[in-house]
Amino acid sequence: MQTRATPATSSSLERFNTAPADEAALTLLTCLNSRHWAHRLTSHRPYPDLPSLLAAADEAAYDLSPDDLTEALAAESLPPLPEDTYAAAHTALNAATAAYESRFGHAFVICLDGMPANEALDHALAGIRSRLANDPDEERQVAADELRRLARGRLADTLRGAGNRATGH
Repeated sequence: MQTRATPATSSSLERFNTAPADEAALTLLTCLNSRHWAHRLTSHRPYPDLPSLLAAADEAAYDLSPDDLTEALAAESLPPLPEDTYAAAHTALNAATAAYESRFGHAFVICLDGMPANEALDHALAGIRSRLANDPDEERQVAADELRRLARGRLADTLRGAGNRATGH
């Protein structure tokens, strides 16, 4: 089924495919801060369509080495809460993320794509609480899966909605 977004997606993908490698890599690094991941995707251009690029992004994310994962996690942070969020929610989230970062040594990452805004905070807090029980190796795998989902969503958003973002403006 064709939608009105299809031409913009094709145009954005075409710009991504034809952009200089360093510009394409910069676009990719905003989606997942792994130089290896960005280089791998950049070097396999052109992509025939967005689903092919997203599949390649998933595959490359599954292949991140421990060092690549550390690099990517170091650049992550939770998005800010809406301004009208209660102070107690800020306190609870700050305390939970501090406990998580103390235990695992990196920012808590969770993909909230498709989550209603009014449920995102509760989902993030529940995720932190449940994942604090993970052992470090298990949590690195969970974090890697969340990063892969985040990267996929960011990349799709970049190429679907921002036109020139795919070429570094």
